[in-house]
Amino acid sequence: MSFHWLKPYLPRSLFPRAILILLLPVVTVLLVVSVVFIQRHFEGVTEQMTQSVTRELRLMRETPQSVEELARSRMAETLRIDVREVPRAEMPQQDQRLWYDFSGRIITREFKRMMPGLRAVHLPNDDDVRLYFADGNGGIEMSFDRRRVSASRSHQLFVNMVFFAVVMTAIAYLYLRNQLRPITRLALVAEAFGRGRHLPYRPSGALEVRAAGNAFLDMRARIERQIEQRTLMLSGVSHDMRTPLTRLKLALSMLDEEDRRPMEQDVADMERLLDEFLAFARGAQEGEPEPVDPVDLVRRIVADSRRAGIAVDLVDVEGAGTVPLRVNGIRRALENLINNAVRYGTRAEVSVRISQRTLRIRVEDDGPGIPPENRAEAIKPFARLEPARNQNLGTGVGLGLSIATDIVRAHGGALRLGESARLGGLRADIVIGR
Repeated sequence: MSFHWLKPYLPRSLFPRAILILLLPVVTVLLVVSVVFIQRHFEGVTEQMTQSVTRELRLMRETPQSVEELARSRMAETLRIDVREVPRAEMPQQDQRLWYDFSGRIITREFKRMMPGLRAVHLPNDDDVRLYFADGNGGIEMSFDRRRVSASRSHQLFVNMVFFAVVMTAIAYLYLRNQLRPITRLALVAEAFGRGRHLPYRPSGALEVRAAGNAFLDMRARIERQIEQRTLMLSGVSHDMRTPLTRLKLALSMLDEEDRRPMEQDVADMERLLDEFLAFARGAQEGEPEPVDPVDLVRRIVADSRRAGIAVDLVDVEGAGTVPLRVNGIRRALENLINNAVRYGTRAEVSVRISQRTLRIRVEDDGPGIPPENRAEAIKPFARLEPARNQNLGTGVGLGLSIATDIVRAHGGALRLGESARLGGLRADIVIGR
């Protein structure tokens, strides 16, 4: 049997689900115990006690005595039943009981069933029972202790059940919150690490949670060592290669200008490739995120690009506010996207949209774009997609989109590629949660 229809109505987080798991058995047990107790104790026992008292009342009424004689009789004294005459005007016309008196319904039903002349049954409180019979020009009221026909204060059972259920639920809630706190802490630390932040963490809680926390610490340490080793390796290689490149520049400066120009262009390309390698090695781990106005940051980046002779415009801005960002990382990612846009097209357009939950920075171009089947490959390091992009203009090493992707992922976001509806080329969206 499938319960997929129930999933939209269930809580999504762990703590409300745990509370639901706790409350459902408690409520179910309360309902089952209540139903069984009502059927076996309230109904069965109350019926037997009421029938016994009914026999005593019928015996008193069958004795040929006046109301005064009946009230002073030894039988009334022995049975502890008070009898008095009631004027016709004071005779009640209907039964009366408290709204929470569960056993009162059974008492009234049994008295009415076994005593046909009974006019009304009054149960004004938990201590008294009053029966009214029509007699001549008036009536008779017969009253006695409620404990003779039902358990005393029967509703107290439900009050106690509800009270102790609330108390035990509160205790379980506090205990459960303490047990779930280490899991929540682990989730926050893991999320922060995914966004490039290093938060202090010490495993605590149950044995399984401690094991998961220790595994996370080991994984984080391995990833950090790997990033450090990659950075050191590429930085060392790039640094060592700059020395022979400098010597090549000095040697080329002694050649004729006609022979020197193409070689100097090759050396400049090699230096640019080394810069991209270093940018890739540094990744997105520079500095800590700080509250930044994305609109102001994008305006400054677009202005700097325009001063460098790049055809780019900021065409649309929607929303306002601050977002925790690494300024240098976002600048590098956006500059890479803008450079790619103008490299494979003639111009680029940038737009910013800030909502309550996300920040979206969009870069569009009028180039050939990237086919949908190649977009996943395009963001991989050293990927070259000349068939989809202009091969003559594509002189990079395939790290621009990869660096931008790493930077956005370090912010907990994603880089999404698509087709530009405005310009017809590639659309690159930087999407970061606030």
